Amino acid sequence: MIYPTYTPDEARDRETFLALMWALSYPGRIHDIGGAAHTHDTFSAIGAALLDLETSFFTPDKTLADELLRSGARHLPASEAAYHFYPALDGAALASITQANIGTMLRPDEGATLIIGCAFASGSTFSLAGPGIQTTQEIRLGGIPARFWGLRERAIRYPLGWDVYLIDHGHVIGLPRTTQVG
Repeated sequence: MIYPTYTPDEARDRETFLALMWALSYPGRIHDIGGAAHTHDTFSAIGAALLDLETSFFTPDKTLADELLRSGARHLPASEAAYHFYPALDGAALASITQANIGTMLRPDEGATLIIGCAFASGSTFSLAGPGIQTTQEIRLGGIPARFWGLRERAIRYPLGWDVYLIDHGHVIGLPRTTQVG
């Protein structure tokens, strides 16, 4: 049987999607987003892999919004968007996150996915536990205000909540809503 070959863009999007899938499957492990050397490139690569005509996004970053619109996805208010892209977390970004959809008991899959820029191996140390983690997993993250963790904790009422991808220079860590952060 003959299979069509991937174009370079399709291959990049597939590799990005696989990295995101494995990141949520094994919370706290760092996965490589191939070909994305800078954090901004990583956000664009993730947008290319996840967004299409049937999805929506929110970002406060005008330049990133313009790039993400090329996917055909709709740029919606924070309260309505399926994917949220935050290259940095400041007060305005945290206010937007408070509006992110957590889903409903009938449709928990409607909970937003947050993609957040930060710095790995610096800042505070966190201990992760939950599905996909054998015992506990330690991670160090900088650039994420303590207020974010309180917002996340209040939003998660399993199966409701947000799935989170943390991004640093071509790398991603996944935190599904089932992961406890201490």
